[in-house]
Amino acid sequence: MKWWNMRDYGRRDAIICDGAVRSGKTLSMSLGFMFWAGKCFDGCSFAMCGKTITSLRRNVITPLLPMLESNGFIVSEKVSKNYFDITLLGRTNRVYLFGGKDESSAALIQGMTLAGVFFDEVALMPRSFVEQALARCSVSGSKMWFNCNPDNPSHWFYTEWIKKLKAKNALYLHFTMADNPSLSDSVRKRYERMYSGTFYDRFILGKWTPSQGVVYPMFSENRHVFSGDIDCERYVISCDYGTVNPSSFGLWGLHDGVWYRLREYYYDSRREGISRTDEEHYSALEELAGGRTIEKVIVDPSAASFIECIRRHGKFRVTKADNDVISGIRLVSSALKQEKLKFSSSCRDILREFTLYSWNEKAGTDAPIKENDHAMDDMRYFAADIFGRQDACDFIALSVSRQNAVQ
Repeated sequence: MKWWNMRDYGRRDAIICDGAVRSGKTLSMSLGFMFWAGKCFDGCSFAMCGKTITSLRRNVITPLLPMLESNGFIVSEKVSKNYFDITLLGRTNRVYLFGGKDESSAALIQGMTLAGVFFDEVALMPRSFVEQALARCSVSGSKMWFNCNPDNPSHWFYTEWIKKLKAKNALYLHFTMADNPSLSDSVRKRYERMYSGTFYDRFILGKWTPSQGVVYPMFSENRHVFSGDIDCERYVISCDYGTVNPSSFGLWGLHDGVWYRLREYYYDSRREGISRTDEEHYSALEELAGGRTIEKVIVDPSAASFIECIRRHGKFRVTKADNDVISGIRLVSSALKQEKLKFSSSCRDILREFTLYSWNEKAGTDAPIKENDHAMDDMRYFAADIFGRQDACDFIALSVSRQNAVQ
């Protein structure tokens, strides 16, 4: 929090904090950013950036603002305009909030003059957005603040910033879960049980490691496959729709905290020698539902005609799936590790794809090979919808007196 006011580090232009999840880097860094801005500047503009403004508010701003007020700041937030003003010891500065979700986001921050910029989960943002924001930091004494969980070692941020710390005049701090005093040993072990393979290396060990081998090495027929009938309290269907490529639908039922893939529909037009229409796929969807009360049908967002077909029939509520591939794979991996997903032995196509679905080691970035992935995709859509809302933000317990905060 105080690196900018230390003799050995104060002349650095940037700070980079990476490492494990739940290690406290986000909250401790955001507090440091506010203390620095409040003490060193007056009448200046700053930017805080997340993948989206919604995630930035949830993960950073919501826990941050009450702590600022308890440490002597006066905060005036304009939610509709995505900024807030902070006043400390008579100095007032403005902090703008930005989402950097894709290449077009760079235009949002273009033309501003900033005294500093903070990036939450910078590895999830496009390079064009980050570099445009950095170019806005033209005020004397401006600094750049980055935090992230590790990604592929070919990622542009790793190669251009972490590997070039001296050239960038940046301070690098690596966090582990042990750096978060609010985590008990039992909670830390629970997080360790959530991940395996590439995601364990990155989120628990904090390593920038390449993805390789099968995507779901934690999958086991002994642990994840069942036979017989299950009585469930909720039902959901997930759909990966294809015309030339296969279509894969899965019927999921919730029982005692576990989601079971009870049945599936998998139609490969190449294998069968004839394509099916939207109406024929819809008939298969109704047959898959089998008279059950379906909470929702989660569909590949690119399948516009099939989504419209489902809506036109008026029987099922349809939801467009989140198609963030890596986030979805992470959620599936975590659910498999915790045995929150199980599969009927009758679902032969998804069981076949588990053994074949692999990382593309030649891609240089995290990407699965686009083969044997249709049941994998419908499962990923399901996991993103059901488990995606359960993701929480980093948390660190902290107590700082007002006097010390100002100093």
